[in-house]
Amino acid sequence: MPENNHSPLMPGYIKLYKSGQLQRRAETALAGLELCRACPWHCDVNRLEDEKKVCRTGRYAWVSSCFAHHGEEDCLRGHRGSGTIFFSRCNLECVFCQNHDISQADSGVEVRPDELALMMIELQNTGCHNINFVTPEHVVPQILEAMPAAVRMGLRLPIVYNTGGFDSVVSLKSLEGIVDIYMPDFKYWSPVKSKRFLKTDQYPEVARNALEEMHRQVGTLRLDENGLAERGVLVRHLVMPDGLEDTEAIMKFLAESLSPDTFVNIMAQYRPDGQVSGERYPELNRGVTADEMKEARRLARAAGLHRFDGR
Repeated sequence: MPENNHSPLMPGYIKLYKSGQLQRRAETALAGLELCRACPWHCDVNRLEDEKKVCRTGRYAWVSSCFAHHGEEDCLRGHRGSGTIFFSRCNLECVFCQNHDISQADSGVEVRPDELALMMIELQNTGCHNINFVTPEHVVPQILEAMPAAVRMGLRLPIVYNTGGFDSVVSLKSLEGIVDIYMPDFKYWSPVKSKRFLKTDQYPEVARNALEEMHRQVGTLRLDENGLAERGVLVRHLVMPDGLEDTEAIMKFLAESLSPDTFVNIMAQYRPDGQVSGERYPELNRGVTADEMKEARRLARAAGLHRFDGR
């Protein structure tokens, strides 16, 4: 098995497993699926009976892909990649989603707990630096259900929770001591824009509450001697066309409500995709300019932030 450059500290989930707490949390989270409030939609459907609503996910999680990802932030991918598990059927409906074939279509396969655990072990065996759950907001109970089996199989890597930011604080609390690195998006500050482009005006408030809970659990991002993430929050912000007012407000929130030491990836990758075409969403039907990116970074620094990763 390849040697991994990760923290020598025992992962928190192993301690929770040994105490029996990990299994108890899984049981509590699974029981909650009977009247599902795993994410902020509060659908109240019985997912234990495979009932579905917004996320179109019933009793078991759906996974689109599982591989060593070399396109993540430097502190996650290292030299051997971040062990990503992409969950299908997102709980947001971003009109511009560049992964709409995964998030909004019925791609992927349904996986049982032991299968999900085995995916983690296979990624560890390839030498990945961490296990990176992508779009996990709606399947926290299923992740918790798989964790005890993964520990029994020998899992020991840090856990990354890679989310769009529309997370239940209750679900996040169930992950305390399990997740090492939280990597949320913060897309929009404006409820009006969130309603138009993400299909929920609750997004800004939910994201603020979620980020504050993540920061309470793990604090600012800490790197090891090799520059790999050990623990903490890494925030992604995708700069949007004509979206600098949102960028400014988000950067001020991160600096003032979390910490000026918050690690932020200010991203320039936006391109018209998903449902953005023709005249349907004309305000998004262009890329982001170099001047907009320059101003976004200036706003972040003006807010007091100073730790950046951007490509």
